[in-house]
Amino acid sequence: MADSSNTLRIALPKGSLQEPTLALLAKAGYHVYSSDRGLRPPSDDAELDIYMIRAQEIGGYINDGFLDCGITGWDWVYENRADLEDLAELPYSRATVRPTRWVLVVPENSPIKTVYDLEGKRIATEGVGITKRYLEEKGVKADIEFSWGATEVKVPDLVDAIVDVTETGSSLRANKLRIVDELLVSFPHFYASKAAFADDWKRPKMERMVLMIKAALAARDKVGLKLNLPEKSLPEVLERLPSLRRPTVSSLAEGGWVAVETIVDETAVRHLIPDLKELGAEGIIEYPLNKIVP
Repeated sequence: MADSSNTLRIALPKGSLQEPTLALLAKAGYHVYSSDRGLRPPSDDAELDIYMIRAQEIGGYINDGFLDCGITGWDWVYENRADLEDLAELPYSRATVRPTRWVLVVPENSPIKTVYDLEGKRIATEGVGITKRYLEEKGVKADIEFSWGATEVKVPDLVDAIVDVTETGSSLRANKLRIVDELLVSFPHFYASKAAFADDWKRPKMERMVLMIKAALAARDKVGLKLNLPEKSLPEVLERLPSLRRPTVSSLAEGGWVAVETIVDETAVRHLIPDLKELGAEGIIEYPLNKIVP
């Protein structure tokens, strides 16, 4: 069981979410020194005791009190019916910024058009609990078998349908599969056990981590802009500048000029900088951001 000392026992997902999770933590200021086989990696925070565990198992270990907290998908907490404290949704994923989607899938030429056509049929999936609850809600009875992997190849020869995860659907289309229905949508979350959440040292420690992780996510795909501008052009520039808040404007030593600083989407910069130059801006600087704390 997790003890009450000043050490936070935290699980991070091993597998497809590992690299994006470690990259996010590094941007948040927590550097984990992980290797391909390292299951207990060190970090630059001596108060963290890190376990690299499959995302499917993390919720159970937290629920049972073996770990204090961890990052795993909401889908796996739902799958295992774990009773956890949800500190934050973290909108990132393994390949894109899109959520993971659990979908009911059949071959393109299958006669199955809706979930109700699966009455008495066979379904393969790694998310047995997710699929059972979905079919119960729909009032459909079907045989569900656990799939250890390579689920897409099992239809139509071994099963009638599968329930699998996708982000973009490109792999399904490449395998000539068709989505019948969407069961749920999931992002990773930062979860804590009830005991850790009630602990006077662990709860603030976790909340500080969540603050920094969310700040790193908020800075994703955003940049800072600095520029000097003739004061007469300021009203028009303010109309064109999208920003988190109103831009910071300060006077320069030279009369009739102001300095402007703001935060914008990185994709907007290629349009903004030429516009700003046309309005007389000088000394335009674009710089990367690691964190934005609202």
